[in-house]
Amino acid sequence: MKEAIIDTDMLSYYLKGDLDVARKVRDYLGQYPNLKISIITQYEIMGGLEYKKATKQIQEFESFLKECNVVNLTNNSIYHSAKAFGRLRRKGVTIGTSDLLIAGQALEQDWGLITNNEKHFKDIEGLDIDNWRKG
Repeated sequence: MKEAIIDTDMLSYYLKGDLDVARKVRDYLGQYPNLKISIITQYEIMGGLEYKKATKQIQEFESFLKECNVVNLTNNSIYHSAKAFGRLRRKGVTIGTSDLLIAGQALEQDWGLITNNEKHFKDIEGLDIDNWRKG
C-alpha cells in the first residue's frame, strides 16, 4: 500500500463509521504512523460541522486531528496544482479548486490519493488514486 493523503469524502466515510473504510484505515495505520489529510480537508470538514453547529462533533474532530498529519500547502504543491489545472483546462476539463489543491499535495510528495470521487481526479496526470469504499 502506497503512502497516501485522504480526501475529504473518504475521511467523512471513516468518521461516520463506514466499516470498509475503517478496515482500510486500520491496514494503512499498520504500515504508516498516521493518516495524512490536507489542510483543505480540515477546512471542508470544519466548515460543514460549523454550518450544522455540531459542537460535540467539532470537539471530536479537533481531537481526531491531533492524531493526524495535517498537510499544509506549499509553493511546490501549488506548482503541481497549477500544472494540473493548465493541462486539464486545455483539454476542456474542469474540477474544483479544492480538489486540485489536494491533488497537488499528493503529487508533490509522490503520495497516492484516497477518494471516492474518482471522476474528479481521474484525468490528473501522475496521480495514483485508490478508493477504499471498493472491496
